[in-house]
Amino acid sequence: MSNAVNAKETASARGEGMDAALDALMKVVGPDLVRVNETIMARMTSSVGLIPQLAGYIIAAGGKRLRPLLTLAAARLCGYDGDRHPKLAACVEFIHTATLLHDDVVDESMLRRGRDSANAVWGNKASVLVGDFLFARSFELMVEDGALKIMGILSNATSVIAEGEVLQLVTANDTSTTEDAYMAVIRAKTAQLFAAACQVGAVVAERPEVEEQALFDYGMNLGIAFQLVDDYLDYSAKQQELGKTVGDDFMDGKITLPVILAYARGTDEEKAFLRRCLEDQDMPDYEADLAHAMELMKRYDTLSETVVRARAFGDKARAALAPFPDSEAKSALLGIVDFCIDRVY
Repeated sequence: MSNAVNAKETASARGEGMDAALDALMKVVGPDLVRVNETIMARMTSSVGLIPQLAGYIIAAGGKRLRPLLTLAAARLCGYDGDRHPKLAACVEFIHTATLLHDDVVDESMLRRGRDSANAVWGNKASVLVGDFLFARSFELMVEDGALKIMGILSNATSVIAEGEVLQLVTANDTSTTEDAYMAVIRAKTAQLFAAACQVGAVVAERPEVEEQALFDYGMNLGIAFQLVDDYLDYSAKQQELGKTVGDDFMDGKITLPVILAYARGTDEEKAFLRRCLEDQDMPDYEADLAHAMELMKRYDTLSETVVRARAFGDKARAALAPFPDSEAKSALLGIVDFCIDRVY
């Protein structure tokens, strides 16, 4: 009984710590975020009524605005006191939102953060086209900023994200996928935008290349840690708190690190089971098959190992900020590393 109480208290304390990390970040960038949201609302307008309706739906359902918050905080970390960074942060959010719309179509997802996904409400065609609209808006914002270097960073990130999506499609339902191939997917699909969002903060502040690289490295390692935790969460009961069902990745045949490790360590019989489920999508009793897959992950300790890997990348993210002097912005960015990883609790 005491162990259960202690575990609950620990989880509660971590939850409070996560809230504190976000509060610290908001203290640094709160007024800037207001301008980001104003820009987002203004740039969603269109004479075609479905566009602001659908775009507003998914943006309103958005999470913590983590990626644009990183742009704002990175600019403050670098001592920037101009007014370009809110528009660039809005650009980052448009890129992210567009990828979510396209992802849900590709994955045939019916839920997004506990609500019906946009494609479930309006259909695939509208979701894809409004995603294209948001990509276009992001490029308009880049052009308005006028800095070729920033255009290069964000347009390259958009290309890399698309490559990551295609690579994920290629590796889906393929149990022979290697850890290296998996890492290439998450670096491109998730971490690249984290990295670009942070790097832009140094560029807009006209900081030296060493600081640009430091913020790029921070964002890249943070993004990898973030995705590893997401992959863990798909097989965690915590999913229900996040408005998702347990095992969505398993049902879709996505090959993530917990699966890769379980397959590598499994017996021939267990490998055949995973191939049947993930490659052949042959799951006549889905609940039983998912339970067996999760039992294999527990047996081979692949979920906890995924979290260990996430923490290692989190440590790299923290280390990347070493060139910067102590400040509120630096403390907030360090706290966000803990925020991303502590989602497992």
